[in-house]
Amino acid sequence: MRRMAPWILGMAIASMAWAGELPDGWIRAGSAPADYDMGVDTVVRHTGRASAYIEAKGKDSKGFGTLMQMAAPGSFRQKRVRLTAFVKSEKIENWAGLWLRVDGEARTSFLAFDNMQDRPIKGTNDWTRVAIVLDVPQEAKALAFGLLLNGSGRVWMDDLKFEVVGTDVPVTGNGGGSGQNPPQNLDFEG
Repeated sequence: MRRMAPWILGMAIASMAWAGELPDGWIRAGSAPADYDMGVDTVVRHTGRASAYIEAKGKDSKGFGTLMQMAAPGSFRQKRVRLTAFVKSEKIENWAGLWLRVDGEARTSFLAFDNMQDRPIKGTNDWTRVAIVLDVPQEAKALAFGLLLNGSGRVWMDDLKFEVVGTDVPVTGNGGGSGQNPPQNLDFEG
């Protein structure tokens, strides 16, 4: 067998890491999921052996892609929950973010939601811990969460963690377990 030059072998290993399948338990979704590659990366990682990534296929995406999963609220009902992850980004021109949604009875309704759009991940950043805090009311039927990318670039996530926190920790996003946000700025002057 012919030996490969070290730099060629390195390129082959890196390309294999990008060609991975979706992580177990995770699904591809979003408004334009076909515009994004998603999978497991065994080269770029925060800790352990792998991270998950989303990468735009080009600069022409008209929407966003998300790597996500759905889970039962279980023991998180009637508690304030913090979802944390370490996120790394590369050349993100629009924005990326960790997200968490607390779903109610109807699939189209949510009880609380945060996608970090008010504190977006942009540009190129090394591993950074990000967090979302939401209340999970008794009537919660599901938790949906993941990482999203809107536009060009690459983003990785690793070391996700759910934990119950006290009410002294402020909620992020909207809803916060109150059911729905009240109408606001109805006269467009606020």
